[in-house]
Amino acid sequence: MAYLPQVKIPATYMRGGTSKGVFFRLQDLPERCQVPGAARDALFMRVIGSPDPYSAHIDGMGGATSSTSKCVILSKSSQPEHDVDYLYGQVSIDKAFVDWSGNCGNLSTAAGAFAIHAGLVDPARIPEKGTCVVRIWQANIQKTIIAHVPVTDGQVQETGDFELDGVTFPAAEIVLEFLDPSDDGEEGGSMFPTGNLVDDLEVPGIGSFKATMITAGIPTVFVNAEDIGYRGTELREDINGDPAQLARFEQIRIAGALRMGLIKTAEEAATRQHTPKIAFVSPPKDYRTSSGKEVKAGEVDLLVRALSMGKLHHAMMGTCAVAIGTAAAIPGTLVNLAAGGGEREAVRFGHPSGTLRVGAQAKRVDGQWTVTKAVMSRSARILMEGWVRVPGDSF
Repeated sequence: MAYLPQVKIPATYMRGGTSKGVFFRLQDLPERCQVPGAARDALFMRVIGSPDPYSAHIDGMGGATSSTSKCVILSKSSQPEHDVDYLYGQVSIDKAFVDWSGNCGNLSTAAGAFAIHAGLVDPARIPEKGTCVVRIWQANIQKTIIAHVPVTDGQVQETGDFELDGVTFPAAEIVLEFLDPSDDGEEGGSMFPTGNLVDDLEVPGIGSFKATMITAGIPTVFVNAEDIGYRGTELREDINGDPAQLARFEQIRIAGALRMGLIKTAEEAATRQHTPKIAFVSPPKDYRTSSGKEVKAGEVDLLVRALSMGKLHHAMMGTCAVAIGTAAAIPGTLVNLAAGGGEREAVRFGHPSGTLRVGAQAKRVDGQWTVTKAVMSRSARILMEGWVRVPGDSF
């Protein structure tokens, strides 16, 4: 049997926030992968090394976690007043599919930097020194993200002293603005799909839980930690090694997805692992992070733990941070109540790796809550660039 040789594809391996992914320019992909479809999905799965029954990604660029099983495509924008179109694929680790249903907030940071690195931003808009404002069209969710990327000598400034919990080394700060991050402006859409700030969510065979279900940043189901038997101080090893608890979280997530109208049957959830997210909140408590650092209750407004692709996240997904900031700004949500209630435009929350501050501007218009933007700081860095190789018969 004859085997096709490996194919070389220009690619850049980047960290963005607390995630890593393989970045491509649309024009560099093989022609049949420049359009959505089975060939593109097969290529990305082979690049990452999925599906992998060993959950190790030894034969690919992935890291066998939801934070490191990601591919990104950027191209010059098709939208007016935008620089680039950014498309994100969350590659399943153990199943043969790529989830295109949402955004990655962490890699949105890297998308802004990569757009400049890759020559996709008009050189006239890049200062010799200062900040380049990169206008990103997030193609998965049809939203605008503004990345404020530091520039030195006309190039992205990657090194710096900005520290981000969950990332070992400091780097340059990139400020992200997520404009109109909820679905309330879309036809039939709503920031709160059920019409309520808090619902009683019935989970078959498990019970009923108070839940805030919101579609800001990324669709997210928030529950109270104590209602599901947790303190809110848990780390990855406290949850990810317990298949029964992970299965319970998935049932809560499925019930939330059905209630939010994201899926029509429970079976559909198996092919929509990326959204919605499931997260649990609690009032501030002292705890020790995964790196051993002490976080005191007085340093944060609340604690949040979130699951991504069926496992507790080691820090916090950027899009989920947008949901946290937005929900915290709206009096009466579970997130807001965990933070002490009242009106607020910013919140600092504790996650397994440390703390994160996110701001959000929410207001009530004609009886409906709307959010104009959410803001947070992250960092990004190129780890490797050149070509990624995949067997020619794999896609």
